[in-house]
Amino acid sequence: MSVFESTLVPSSESFARHRRAMIDRLERLRSIEAATREVSTAAAPRFRKRGQLLPAERLSLLLDRGAPFLELCSIAGYGLGAARADGREIAGGGLIAGIGSVAGTVCMLSVTDSGIDAGAFQPKGLEKLLRIQEIALENRLPFVQLVESAGANLLAYRVENFVNGGQKFRNLARLSAAGIPVVTVTHGPSTAGGAYQTGLSDYIVLVRGRSRAFLAGPALLKAATGEVATEEELGGAEMHTSVSGLGDYLAEDDRDALRLAREIVSSLNWPSRAPLPQRMDFREPRYSAEELLGVMPDDHRRPVDMREVIARIVDDSDFREFGARYGSATVCGHASVQGRPVGIITNNGPIEPAGASKATHFIQACCQSRTPLLYLNNTTGFMVGRAFEEAGSIKHGSKMIQAISSASVPQITIFCGASFGAGHYAMCGKGFHPRFSFSWPNAKTAVMGAEQAAQTMVSVSRAAMLRKTGEVDEEKLSAISRKVIENFEGQMDVFATSAHVLDDGVIDPRDTRRVLAQVLELCDAAAHRQLVPMQFGVARP
Repeated sequence: MSVFESTLVPSSESFARHRRAMIDRLERLRSIEAATREVSTAAAPRFRKRGQLLPAERLSLLLDRGAPFLELCSIAGYGLGAARADGREIAGGGLIAGIGSVAGTVCMLSVTDSGIDAGAFQPKGLEKLLRIQEIALENRLPFVQLVESAGANLLAYRVENFVNGGQKFRNLARLSAAGIPVVTVTHGPSTAGGAYQTGLSDYIVLVRGRSRAFLAGPALLKAATGEVATEEELGGAEMHTSVSGLGDYLAEDDRDALRLAREIVSSLNWPSRAPLPQRMDFREPRYSAEELLGVMPDDHRRPVDMREVIARIVDDSDFREFGARYGSATVCGHASVQGRPVGIITNNGPIEPAGASKATHFIQACCQSRTPLLYLNNTTGFMVGRAFEEAGSIKHGSKMIQAISSASVPQITIFCGASFGAGHYAMCGKGFHPRFSFSWPNAKTAVMGAEQAAQTMVSVSRAAMLRKTGEVDEEKLSAISRKVIENFEGQMDVFATSAHVLDDGVIDPRDTRRVLAQVLELCDAAAHRQLVPMQFGVARP
């Protein structure tokens, strides 16, 4: 037993200040998510008139009652598009996405939020969809999608979105070829290139009188060929289930379609493809998860002992530290989360050569024992200076990056605080494809701190002024400093990074243990699940 003895003082003034800052950020997060739901829900009268369910209602009926749903990338695109007439920014990328249980089978779920702009993709919606497809493929999760989209917004057409959009169709084909089923309910339109969202599915449910799937709608058809046809004639559910063979099942309405989808997933017999999860014996942490609200200072320059975080997320607060006396600013060690072993790497300061070398050793040892790795990311980067360069900072940092890049076990990253410079890379940032990555609301990501960047630019500009004129314009230097700080702070905040889909979502620190347990179980199940891969995906008749 190596139970950590906490020195955190929840009654202290600093704890209260940190807690208040974290709660403020959580409230902002929930407000952003709520605003998106409100806009979608406002379409209810229109959906009711058509006899349809809202997207959120469809998801609710699809999921097993009472089962957990891990929503992903909930604020994708926030602040990156034009504000609506009411002044609100809409997050989510036009999709509700996440991992949940359908008929006893854990699936990746993608639901077009057609209550917003008729289901057109919002900014970053494509990146969000590609990311959840990647997660489904890597974790061997059936991909269930509820589709209803009027297609691309031609007024906001971007050629790069059109070209890159082909990846989402490629991924559907790859899922099917890998032996991972794709189940689609098309609740409404699925048109033009988007028709392949339906067509590249192994099981397709269409809704009578509502589903529409065609490469060219009536307006485009008439403009291109002069032919006149109705939407129903071109791509209605009855035609596709009886004439073209695109649809496998004809549903009477949304509820009936979701019933059929659940029956399809049940018939996959997917849980039998992997051993049943073992019932793990474990003890809850000795310290309350509520205290995670006050652990992290809002100012990334203030030190924090990340073992205080570990003690509140691992079983029995039992953390067996590895190489504690060597490279001590880089903390490594073994623990368990709901009975599942995990190797943890985190930061109590900048990464030094010794710490990088230790972490490399630890990563390789965890690969040897098949122990998943958890990175609790909180670093301002690598230590710099002559002494550290002479000690081999680049060499040892490179070894750490090589270990992360080639690790044979699942790697999960939680951005708990700062994630700056090469430290972001060395702690398994997005560029290193962690199996899952989540952020706390206080997380910040940048090439360096805003003040450090400003000081660097001021120094460079000062030298340039002296070379050119022999004089220094202090007012201009102050303006440069303000501009750099504003630019960095506007991009490093989690509400900017998560909007750009640089993580899989922002989570409440108190939910960290639950989320980790859920994704660790997914990783374990994926490792044991037997697939039947093919050279090609399942083709339509």
